[in-house]
Amino acid sequence: MMPTIEEAQEWYKNSDPVHDFDHVLRVYKLATRLAQLEGADTEIVQAAALLHDADNHEDPESQGCGRDDHHQASAAFAGKLLLKEGWLPERIAAVQHCIVAHRFRDQLNEPETIEAMVLFDADKLDAIGAIGVARAVAYAARANQPIYTEPSEQFVLDGLKEPGENHSAYHEFIFKLAKIKDRLYTASGKRMAEERDRFMEAFFIRLQAEISGDI
Repeated sequence: MMPTIEEAQEWYKNSDPVHDFDHVLRVYKLATRLAQLEGADTEIVQAAALLHDADNHEDPESQGCGRDDHHQASAAFAGKLLLKEGWLPERIAAVQHCIVAHRFRDQLNEPETIEAMVLFDADKLDAIGAIGVARAVAYAARANQPIYTEPSEQFVLDGLKEPGENHSAYHEFIFKLAKIKDRLYTASGKRMAEERDRFMEAFFIRLQAEISGDI
């Protein structure tokens, strides 16, 4: 059986505000649209979207998992859940590959199937545009970091912070968000990213100008 949206909501009760069920639902909708446009297996994509950030707080094996390895924990949880639902092993593996390969900062596990590419793109589209700006600001606030501080020359060049340097929302824009549209895999995802990227870039340019007193 296909996991339902109602079931999925339970898996995210303890998630942080940036990776909560609202994020999952947006990714689910984007992934469904991209799957239809790209000819991907919609069932695989939808299951992976619902499970990609799953926080199975009742599973001892997932305890202590942070953002760096959440994709591995979510894939393991997906495997157990879908096996109970009677999914075939090869389809479970396809969902797990989508989940393991969706993380931007993990370049050791690149998407190898159209379904994994669709999930990757849908997840990253939710990190840019108006939603992306809101999430970047929320994440900075949650980490007790400012919305904006001037990045060091070193950070601009190679993404490495100087001692004591903040990681503001603007830092995240430079380090990750501005690069997302060039990391997407599907033609449909790339088209959708263009407008979102333009809006996001304009926002951070305006933010920088207002904070510096130029406007």
